[in-house]
Amino acid sequence: MDKVFEKAVLDFYNGRQSEILLIHNTYGEPDEMPLDVYFRDKEDLTELETIALERCKGKVLDLGAGMGSLTLILQEKGLTIDALEISPAFCSIMFDRKVKSIIETDFLTAPEIGKYETILMMMNGFGLCGSIDKLPKLFDALNRNLTAEGQVIFDSSDLSYLYDKDLPENKYYGEMDFQYEYNGLKGSWFKWLYIDPERLKVEAAKHGFELEVLFTEDTGQYLGKLVRG
Repeated sequence: MDKVFEKAVLDFYNGRQSEILLIHNTYGEPDEMPLDVYFRDKEDLTELETIALERCKGKVLDLGAGMGSLTLILQEKGLTIDALEISPAFCSIMFDRKVKSIIETDFLTAPEIGKYETILMMMNGFGLCGSIDKLPKLFDALNRNLTAEGQVIFDSSDLSYLYDKDLPENKYYGEMDFQYEYNGLKGSWFKWLYIDPERLKVEAAKHGFELEVLFTEDTGQYLGKLVRG
């Protein structure tokens, strides 16, 4: 986890944020990253997020739970849910926010954590792969931790709109590079994957999964469900 991002989030949570958090990219000007989005409650959810949480059932794993906002909403609804997060700092925030079950680990490399009816991957959960060639590792981890009839609920985006003309030939166009900047500090560049539904359908099928698109926004962001075929 990027330490600059962690520092900004911790400052925000503790009421001492001194600067805005910027996120640099390779295709345009840096964007300001609003930190309150990580601490939203059910009144702040988008339509896409509301549908995603309504689809959760059984024992749930909130993968990449961040500060636990979605976990807390599902916890309040009475679902059995584990919040998985790789960042110790974010796990400490979740503990302080009264998340009941926190798992601090790397989902991609951990052995079986449990068997879940729903694995929730929001805020572009496929991003943790970084690139298309790491998708098999993620699908292997999903297979290890899903029940036979389990489902993966996730959101991602089709970023083809960023390219005026031809898509890049040397890489998949949804593979992006970002860098955080906060209070005069810059983190390392990191990769983040956005995958369009047609490409995901092909990649998922290689690992025995079928894709259903549940909801699509005008921006190209979509909500999907993966189940074993």
